[in-house]
Amino acid sequence: MCGRTACSLGADNLRRACAYRDRRGRRRQPEWIQAERYRPSYNKGPQSRGPVLLSRRHLQQDADSSERVLMDMRWGLVPSWFKKDDPSKMQFNTANCRSDTMLKKSSYKGALLKGKRCVVLADGFYEWQQQSGGKQPYFIYFPQTKDTVDEGKEGDEEWRGWRLLTMAGIFDCWEPPAGGEMLYTYTIITVDASKDVSFIHHRQCWALALTVLSPRMPAILDGDEAIRKWLDFAEVPTQEAVKLIQPTGNIVFHPVSTFVNSIHNNTPECLTPIELGAKKEVKDTPSSKMMLGWLKNSQEGSPQKKENDLPRWTSQFIHNTSPKKTSVDIMHQWLGKEGEPAVKKRKA
Repeated sequence: MCGRTACSLGADNLRRACAYRDRRGRRRQPEWIQAERYRPSYNKGPQSRGPVLLSRRHLQQDADSSERVLMDMRWGLVPSWFKKDDPSKMQFNTANCRSDTMLKKSSYKGALLKGKRCVVLADGFYEWQQQSGGKQPYFIYFPQTKDTVDEGKEGDEEWRGWRLLTMAGIFDCWEPPAGGEMLYTYTIITVDASKDVSFIHHRQCWALALTVLSPRMPAILDGDEAIRKWLDFAEVPTQEAVKLIQPTGNIVFHPVSTFVNSIHNNTPECLTPIELGAKKEVKDTPSSKMMLGWLKNSQEGSPQKKENDLPRWTSQFIHNTSPKKTSVDIMHQWLGKEGEPAVKKRKA
């Protein structure tokens, strides 16, 4: 499942990081819809708000369906048919939606068949591994390229830095029965966990023997072509789009402090790589060191850092090739540059 994420970019930089090419090959940045509602966070949970990409045609019927917009929606889908006056009265959890039942359950089927597909954006997501001494959290994200270490400059066309994790989602729009503002909400689609992260779930599942389902992870859309097909509901019908929902092995991870366990903790410490002691299940990697460097240089504590204090990252929406891990030598060289903001890290 996916029950906790992080998205620490400010609104303007998030928009730059989501650059893409439209149907005519023109370079575009998605327009923010009510950007003032968005709040960066190192520790997002269900019922909080988070950034998603969707086709502009959902909001404007005569728009090109390949045009994208950014919206800040509430995590936990509220179906449009929900009749009570308070969404918190829902009797079921809709933060995640299983890929194998999303076309069967009424909470998701209607929205999905209407093309209400979105891409949920995050630095990465957290998972917990059950161990003898308790649960150990891990942060999971896309591998970063060598270019990630390059700092962008004001006026740069391309976003240079962290590659955002792009997760497939379904959204819906609910109107209060008594009238009032429409509420946009989303759910993250989950698939069977890939072998790369299944060990994180393994001990917990073993303890529950045969009573648990297979471990799950978010359905990750890897590359702009997959993102384009998932969002463009007018060109790509549902039955074709759902074929994109598959596990991916193109992810890396590192252990983090149990500080992230409390949803009230919202500082860079949530993402910071840690040592697990003598029994090193996960070793330091270039990507985790990259994250650590950025966190050390970022202003202490606040997710509302100034835009130019945040790392400037290359957009995965323009460069859709699967990145390879950078070498340790490159990372050490980058970390040695004094005075340059560091980029976040990932872990292999």
